Amino acid sequence: MIKVVNMEKSYENQLVLKGVNFTVQKGSIYGLLGSNGAGKTTLLKTVSGILTQDKGHVFIDDSPLFEQVQIKDRVVFIPDTLYFFPQYTIRQTAQFYKNIYSCWDESRFLKLNEVFEIDIDKKIHKFSKGMQRQVAFWLAMSAMPKILVLDEPLDGLDPVMRKKVKNLIVQDVAEREMTVLISSHNLREVEDICDHIGILHKGTIILEKELDDLKSDVHKVQVAFKKDVPSNLFEDLNVLYKEERGSVLLCIVRGNNTDIMSHFKTFEPDIFDMLPLTLEEIFIYEMGDAGYAIKNILV
Repeated sequence: MIKVVNMEKSYENQLVLKGVNFTVQKGSIYGLLGSNGAGKTTLLKTVSGILTQDKGHVFIDDSPLFEQVQIKDRVVFIPDTLYFFPQYTIRQTAQFYKNIYSCWDESRFLKLNEVFEIDIDKKIHKFSKGMQRQVAFWLAMSAMPKILVLDEPLDGLDPVMRKKVKNLIVQDVAEREMTVLISSHNLREVEDICDHIGILHKGTIILEKELDDLKSDVHKVQVAFKKDVPSNLFEDLNVLYKEERGSVLLCIVRGNNTDIMSHFKTFEPDIFDMLPLTLEEIFIYEMGDAGYAIKNILV
């Protein structure tokens, strides 16, 4: 389990993370979302033990993380920008990982070659970005981590390989109760595998929920009247966004599905529909509610 308590982190006197609190339960996949510059990469590096916080605490299974070798032995971080030793082959890099991670599984490393189908004696720096990303996952999964931290992990992978990698992650979560913390701008990918979502904005967690609860709490509504729209139509509703398209009103409303439906039907609209939202749409309007500028992007 990962637990972050009142964490702060500054760079060059600029506060990047402020009062961050969140928990990632054992065996879960937590999606960390946020705008550019929100502090996601800094947070991931701190949770991985690469950086140390200025204030607050980071715990792995109730133990402080930073400079705790026995704990970091079970944590693997795959960054957005990959780095491998120059001139090293996959086999040589695997040997390095084997010396670093006590739970390295050589048999799994060899078996995963059937998944990635890359020559282990070729130098990694000569591979394309997508193939280097495959190598990073190959090595990470062979280290048998207890906690896997991923920053834009599927960037550069083709659709087939994305599916394979996601299957590997889900398999390890199910079979070994591996804990995963993942940050990505590809929200459709996050939606596929995550069971919990946190939104980081300007260095602070502004929302944290189970994905199913989050999706059941925000709704897209379209409504139309032959006559004038009632002036009190949106009273007592938590409206994140609304827009007129001809005679149809489109809006994003937060709240209980039954209560929202009952509210609108009391006005006897000529057209009324409640439509499902994707995680991407929910993120956009939650960010808009937090003051992040958005335009007419309702679809």
